[in-house]
Amino acid sequence: MAKIIVYSTSTCPYCVMAKDWLKQKKVEFEDVNVGIDQARAKEMIQKSGQMGVPVIDLDGEIIIGFDRPKIETTLKKKKLI
Repeated sequence: MAKIIVYSTSTCPYCVMAKDWLKQKKVEFEDVNVGIDQARAKEMIQKSGQMGVPVIDLDGEIIIGFDRPKIETTLKKKKLI
């Protein structure tokens, strides 16, 4: 099964929007709060080169921000929706 990780913080409105959208699409994902988990924050930076959130890892493909068209295209390409 594909692994989807949403790197987020509790104060990020775009993170909430991204996670809500994935839930609406019934896409399972791991929610990682990088505001409290420094090791996972470093992992996110290594994967994406970014310190801002959300960063979404769609089974190895990194998407920066809540880019709904790109997320949807990638999910369809990987047959996750």
